[in-house]
Amino acid sequence: MTMDMNLLPLFQAVAEEHNFRAAADRLGVTRSAVSQGIRRLEDGIGATLVSRTTRSVRLTEAGERLHAALSQSMSDVMAALEHAAHEDRPRGVLKLAVTSIAETFLSGPLLAGFAEANPAVTIDVTVTDEEFDIVAAGFDAGVRLGEVIEQDMIAVPVTGDQREAVVVAPAYLAAHGAPTHPRELVQHRCIGRRRAPNVAPHRWEFEENGVAFDVAVEPQITTNDLRLMLRTALCGAGITFAPRGTFQPHVERGELVWLLEEFLPPFPGFFLYYPQRRNMAPKLRALVEHVRRWS
Repeated sequence: MTMDMNLLPLFQAVAEEHNFRAAADRLGVTRSAVSQGIRRLEDGIGATLVSRTTRSVRLTEAGERLHAALSQSMSDVMAALEHAAHEDRPRGVLKLAVTSIAETFLSGPLLAGFAEANPAVTIDVTVTDEEFDIVAAGFDAGVRLGEVIEQDMIAVPVTGDQREAVVVAPAYLAAHGAPTHPRELVQHRCIGRRRAPNVAPHRWEFEENGVAFDVAVEPQITTNDLRLMLRTALCGAGITFAPRGTFQPHVERGELVWLLEEFLPPFPGFFLYYPQRRNMAPKLRALVEHVRRWS
Protein backbone atom coordinates (compact mmCIF):
# COMPACT_ATOMS: atom_id res chain seq x y z
CA MET A 1 0.00 0.00 0.00
CA THR A 2 1.40 3.38 -1.06
CA MET A 3 -0.46 6.45 0.05
CA ASP A 4 0.04 10.18 0.37
CA MET A 5 -1.14 11.10 3.88
CA ASN A 6 -1.62 14.69 2.72
CA LEU A 7 -4.70 13.49 0.85
CA LEU A 8 -6.57 12.66 4.05
CA PRO A 9 -7.82 16.23 4.72
CA LEU A 10 -9.14 16.28 1.17
CA PHE A 11 -10.97 12.98 1.77
CA GLN A 12 -12.35 14.29 5.05
CA ALA A 13 -13.75 17.38 3.33
CA VAL A 14 -15.50 15.25 0.71
CA ALA A 15 -16.85 12.93 3.42
CA GLU A 16 -18.32 15.83 5.37
CA GLU A 17 -19.60 17.91 2.44
CA HIS A 18 -20.93 14.98 0.35
CA ASN A 19 -20.02 17.04 -2.68
CA PHE A 20 -16.78 17.53 -4.62
CA ARG A 21 -17.49 21.19 -5.44
CA ALA A 22 -18.29 22.08 -1.82
CA ALA A 23 -15.16 20.25 -0.65
CA ALA A 24 -13.08 22.16 -3.18
CA ASP A 25 -14.52 25.51 -2.03
CA ARG A 26 -13.86 24.58 1.59
CA LEU A 27 -10.22 23.75 0.87
CA GLY A 28 -9.63 26.56 -1.63
CA VAL A 29 -8.71 24.24 -4.51
CA THR A 30 -10.33 23.24 -7.79
CA ARG A 31 -12.94 20.53 -8.13
CA SER A 32 -10.56 18.71 -10.47
CA ALA A 33 -7.89 18.69 -7.75
CA VAL A 34 -10.36 17.12 -5.33
CA SER A 35 -11.43 14.47 -7.84
CA GLN A 36 -7.85 13.59 -8.77
CA GLY A 37 -6.76 13.54 -5.13
CA ILE A 38 -9.54 11.11 -4.17
CA ARG A 39 -8.60 8.90 -7.10
CA ARG A 40 -4.93 8.88 -6.08
CA LEU A 41 -5.94 7.96 -2.54
CA GLU A 42 -8.15 5.13 -3.78
CA ASP A 43 -5.53 3.88 -6.21
CA GLY A 44 -2.94 3.93 -3.45
CA ILE A 45 -4.94 1.57 -1.26
CA GLY A 46 -6.71 -0.28 -4.10
CA ALA A 47 -10.23 0.31 -2.82
CA THR A 48 -13.13 2.64 -3.55
CA LEU A 49 -13.74 5.13 -0.74
CA VAL A 50 -16.23 7.43 -2.46
CA SER A 51 -19.02 6.32 -4.77
CA ARG A 52 -19.89 9.12 -7.14
CA THR A 53 -22.02 9.86 -10.17
CA THR A 54 -22.75 13.08 -12.00
CA ARG A 55 -25.59 13.61 -9.51
CA SER A 56 -24.34 12.57 -6.07
CA VAL A 57 -21.48 11.50 -3.81
CA ARG A 58 -21.51 9.08 -0.89
CA LEU A 59 -18.98 7.05 1.08
CA THR A 60 -18.57 3.32 0.57
CA GLU A 61 -18.24 0.98 3.57
CA ALA A 62 -14.44 1.38 3.38
CA GLY A 63 -14.88 5.16 3.18
CA GLU A 64 -17.18 5.17 6.21
CA ARG A 65 -14.59 3.24 8.24
CA LEU A 66 -11.81 5.61 7.23
CA HIS A 67 -13.91 8.69 7.99
CA ALA A 68 -14.77 7.36 11.44
CA ALA A 69 -11.09 6.59 12.08
CA LEU A 70 -10.01 10.14 11.20
CA SER A 71 -11.39 11.35 14.52
CA GLN A 72 -9.30 8.75 16.37
CA SER A 73 -5.58 8.12 16.66
CA MET A 74 -3.20 7.74 13.71
CA SER A 75 -2.98 4.03 14.45
CA ASP A 76 -6.74 3.79 13.92
CA VAL A 77 -6.40 5.63 10.62
CA MET A 78 -3.68 3.28 9.45
CA ALA A 79 -5.71 0.27 10.55
CA ALA A 80 -8.69 1.49 8.49
CA LEU A 81 -6.44 2.01 5.47
CA GLU A 82 -4.86 -1.42 5.86
CA HIS A 83 -8.30 -2.98 6.16
CA ALA A 84 -9.42 -1.32 2.93
CA ALA A 85 -6.20 -2.23 1.13
CA HIS A 86 -6.35 -5.94 2.02
CA GLU A 87 -10.10 -6.51 1.87
CA ASP A 88 -10.37 -8.80 -1.15
CA ARG A 89 -12.95 -11.28 0.18
CA PRO A 90 -16.59 -10.40 -0.60
CA ARG A 91 -18.14 -9.30 2.68
CA GLY A 92 -20.41 -6.67 4.18
CA VAL A 93 -23.90 -5.45 3.33
CA LEU A 94 -24.79 -5.34 -0.36
CA LYS A 95 -27.76 -3.01 -0.86
CA LEU A 96 -29.77 -3.45 -4.05
CA ALA A 97 -32.76 -1.54 -5.47
CA VAL A 98 -34.69 -3.82 -7.82
CA THR A 99 -37.75 -3.09 -9.91
CA SER A 100 -40.72 -5.30 -9.09
CA ILE A 101 -40.99 -6.53 -12.68
CA ALA A 102 -37.45 -8.01 -12.82
CA GLU A 103 -38.82 -11.54 -12.50
CA THR A 104 -35.56 -13.30 -13.39
CA PHE A 105 -33.63 -11.48 -10.68
CA LEU A 106 -36.36 -11.75 -8.04
CA SER A 107 -37.54 -15.30 -8.72
CA GLY A 108 -35.10 -16.76 -6.19
CA PRO A 109 -32.43 -18.96 -7.81
CA LEU A 110 -30.10 -16.15 -8.92
CA LEU A 111 -29.88 -14.55 -5.47
CA ALA A 112 -29.88 -17.90 -3.67
CA GLY A 113 -26.88 -19.03 -5.72
CA PHE A 114 -25.03 -15.80 -5.00
CA ALA A 115 -25.76 -16.05 -1.26
CA GLU A 116 -24.50 -19.63 -1.11
CA ALA A 117 -21.27 -18.72 -2.90
CA ASN A 118 -20.69 -15.61 -0.74
CA PRO A 119 -21.65 -16.42 2.88
CA ALA A 120 -19.95 -13.30 4.27
CA VAL A 121 -22.17 -10.98 2.18
CA THR A 122 -25.48 -9.81 3.64
CA ILE A 123 -27.92 -9.03 0.81
CA ASP A 124 -30.46 -6.26 1.42
CA VAL A 125 -32.94 -6.00 -1.47
CA THR A 126 -35.47 -3.19 -1.73
CA VAL A 127 -38.12 -3.93 -4.34
CA THR A 128 -39.24 -0.56 -5.67
CA ASP A 129 -40.45 1.00 -8.88
CA GLU A 130 -39.56 4.54 -7.80
CA GLU A 131 -36.97 6.22 -10.02
CA PHE A 132 -34.17 7.78 -7.97
CA ASP A 133 -30.40 8.16 -7.70
CA ILE A 134 -29.26 4.86 -6.18
CA VAL A 135 -25.93 6.33 -5.06
CA ALA A 136 -27.54 9.21 -3.16
CA ALA A 137 -29.97 6.75 -1.57
CA GLY A 138 -27.14 4.53 -0.33
CA PHE A 139 -27.51 1.54 -2.68
CA ASP A 140 -24.58 -0.35 -4.18
CA ALA A 141 -26.42 -1.32 -7.36
CA GLY A 142 -29.85 -1.60 -8.93
CA VAL A 143 -31.76 -3.69 -11.45
CA ARG A 144 -33.91 -1.91 -14.02
CA LEU A 145 -34.92 -2.03 -17.65
CA GLY A 146 -32.04 -0.80 -19.78
CA GLU A 147 -34.01 2.08 -21.28
CA VAL A 148 -34.38 3.86 -17.92
CA ILE A 149 -30.79 3.53 -16.64
CA GLU A 150 -28.72 6.74 -16.49
CA GLN A 151 -25.95 7.07 -19.06
CA ASP A 152 -23.17 7.44 -16.46
CA MET A 153 -23.84 3.98 -15.00
CA ILE A 154 -22.16 0.69 -15.83
CA ALA A 155 -24.81 -1.83 -16.95
CA VAL A 156 -24.50 -5.64 -17.04
CA PRO A 157 -27.27 -7.68 -18.73
CA VAL A 158 -29.39 -9.83 -16.44
CA THR A 159 -31.66 -10.98 -19.26
CA GLY A 160 -31.85 -10.80 -23.02
CA ASP A 161 -34.50 -8.79 -24.83
CA GLN A 162 -37.93 -8.81 -23.22
CA ARG A 163 -41.51 -8.56 -24.46
CA GLU A 164 -44.55 -7.23 -22.72
CA ALA A 165 -47.58 -9.49 -22.61
CA VAL A 166 -51.31 -9.06 -22.39
CA VAL A 167 -53.03 -11.98 -20.66
CA VAL A 168 -56.43 -13.04 -19.46
CA ALA A 169 -57.95 -16.04 -17.71
CA PRO A 170 -60.07 -18.42 -19.82
CA ALA A 171 -63.07 -17.69 -17.58
CA TYR A 172 -62.99 -13.96 -18.41
CA LEU A 173 -62.47 -14.78 -22.07
CA ALA A 174 -65.52 -17.05 -22.12
CA ALA A 175 -67.70 -14.37 -20.50
CA HIS A 176 -66.47 -11.25 -22.29
CA GLY A 177 -64.60 -12.28 -25.43
CA ALA A 178 -61.16 -11.11 -26.56
CA PRO A 179 -60.07 -7.75 -27.98
CA THR A 180 -58.72 -8.00 -31.53
CA HIS A 181 -56.84 -4.67 -31.37
CA PRO A 182 -55.20 -2.88 -28.42
CA ARG A 183 -57.57 0.09 -28.75
CA GLU A 184 -60.46 -2.21 -27.85
CA LEU A 185 -58.96 -2.68 -24.37
CA VAL A 186 -60.80 0.41 -23.15
CA GLN A 187 -64.02 -1.60 -23.53
CA HIS A 188 -62.77 -4.33 -21.17
CA ARG A 189 -62.16 -4.71 -17.45
CA CYS A 190 -58.44 -4.25 -16.95
CA ILE A 191 -55.96 -4.72 -14.12
CA GLY A 192 -53.39 -1.93 -14.23
CA ARG A 193 -50.15 -0.94 -12.56
CA ARG A 194 -48.85 2.29 -11.11
CA ARG A 195 -45.37 2.61 -9.61
CA ALA A 196 -46.44 5.04 -6.87
CA PRO A 197 -49.71 6.37 -5.39
CA ASN A 198 -49.27 9.87 -6.78
CA VAL A 199 -48.75 8.91 -10.44
CA ALA A 200 -51.17 7.80 -13.15
CA PRO A 201 -51.41 4.12 -14.07
CA HIS A 202 -48.93 3.01 -16.75
CA ARG A 203 -50.15 3.34 -20.30
CA TRP A 204 -49.95 0.04 -22.19
CA GLU A 205 -47.45 0.27 -25.05
CA PHE A 206 -47.85 -1.43 -28.44
CA GLU A 207 -46.57 -1.28 -32.00
CA GLU A 208 -48.37 -1.62 -35.33
CA ASN A 209 -46.62 -1.65 -38.72
CA GLY A 210 -43.48 -0.31 -37.08
CA VAL A 211 -45.27 2.61 -35.40
CA ALA A 212 -45.37 2.72 -31.61
CA PHE A 213 -48.49 3.79 -29.77
CA ASP A 214 -49.97 3.42 -26.32
CA VAL A 215 -53.39 2.88 -24.83
CA ALA A 216 -54.60 4.57 -21.65
CA VAL A 217 -56.73 1.77 -20.26
CA GLU A 218 -59.05 2.58 -17.37
CA PRO A 219 -58.23 -0.17 -14.87
CA GLN A 220 -60.93 -1.37 -12.53
CA ILE A 221 -58.12 -2.62 -10.29
CA THR A 222 -54.85 -0.70 -10.01
CA THR A 223 -51.84 -1.64 -7.87
CA ASN A 224 -48.08 -1.35 -7.57
CA ASP A 225 -47.84 -5.07 -6.73
CA LEU A 226 -47.16 -7.36 -9.68
CA ARG A 227 -48.26 -10.40 -7.65
CA LEU A 228 -51.69 -8.88 -7.03
CA MET A 229 -52.07 -8.16 -10.75
CA LEU A 230 -51.23 -11.79 -11.49
CA ARG A 231 -53.50 -13.24 -8.82
CA THR A 232 -56.53 -11.16 -9.75
CA ALA A 233 -56.03 -12.00 -13.42
CA LEU A 234 -55.90 -15.71 -12.52
CA CYS A 235 -59.24 -15.25 -10.74
CA GLY A 236 -60.81 -13.86 -13.92
CA ALA A 237 -60.99 -10.24 -12.73
CA GLY A 238 -59.83 -8.84 -16.06
CA ILE A 239 -57.05 -8.38 -18.61
CA THR A 240 -53.59 -7.38 -17.41
CA PHE A 241 -50.23 -6.35 -18.86
CA ALA A 242 -46.65 -6.98 -17.67
CA PRO A 243 -43.36 -8.53 -18.86
CA ARG A 244 -43.92 -11.90 -20.52
CA GLY A 245 -41.79 -13.85 -18.02
CA THR A 246 -44.26 -13.02 -15.25
CA PHE A 247 -47.01 -14.99 -16.95
CA GLN A 248 -45.15 -17.73 -18.85
CA PRO A 249 -45.65 -20.59 -16.33
CA HIS A 250 -49.35 -19.82 -15.96
CA VAL A 251 -49.89 -19.75 -19.73
CA GLU A 252 -48.08 -23.08 -20.06
CA ARG A 253 -50.47 -24.56 -17.47
CA GLY A 254 -53.50 -23.17 -19.27
CA GLU A 255 -54.38 -20.77 -16.43
CA LEU A 256 -53.91 -17.68 -18.62
CA VAL A 257 -54.08 -16.96 -22.35
CA TRP A 258 -51.90 -14.64 -24.45
CA LEU A 259 -53.67 -11.76 -26.23
CA LEU A 260 -52.62 -9.25 -28.92
CA GLU A 261 -49.16 -10.81 -29.37
CA GLU A 262 -48.67 -9.34 -32.86
CA PHE A 263 -48.69 -5.84 -31.34
CA LEU A 264 -45.94 -6.52 -28.77
CA PRO A 265 -42.36 -6.26 -30.16
CA PRO A 266 -39.19 -7.06 -28.15
CA PHE A 267 -37.30 -4.36 -26.23
CA PRO A 268 -34.01 -4.22 -24.24
CA GLY A 269 -34.21 -6.31 -21.08
CA PHE A 270 -33.11 -5.96 -17.47
CA PHE A 271 -29.66 -4.86 -16.36
CA LEU A 272 -27.71 -4.77 -13.13
CA TYR A 273 -26.33 -1.23 -12.94
CA TYR A 274 -23.85 0.52 -10.67
CA PRO A 275 -21.51 3.54 -10.64
CA GLN A 276 -17.90 3.28 -11.86
CA ARG A 277 -15.77 0.18 -12.36
CA ARG A 278 -12.44 1.24 -10.85
CA ASN A 279 -11.48 -0.27 -7.45
CA MET A 280 -14.86 -1.99 -7.19
CA ALA A 281 -15.78 -3.39 -3.77
CA PRO A 282 -15.31 -7.19 -3.67
CA LYS A 283 -18.95 -7.78 -2.70
CA LEU A 284 -20.19 -5.90 -5.79
CA ARG A 285 -17.56 -7.45 -8.05
CA ALA A 286 -18.73 -10.89 -6.90
CA LEU A 287 -22.34 -10.05 -7.77
CA VAL A 288 -21.38 -8.70 -11.20
CA GLU A 289 -19.41 -11.86 -11.98
CA HIS A 290 -22.29 -14.01 -10.72
CA VAL A 291 -24.82 -12.20 -12.92
CA ARG A 292 -22.54 -12.53 -15.95
CA ARG A 293 -22.25 -16.27 -15.42
CA TRP A 294 -26.00 -16.55 -14.85
CA SER A 295 -27.02 -14.66 -17.97
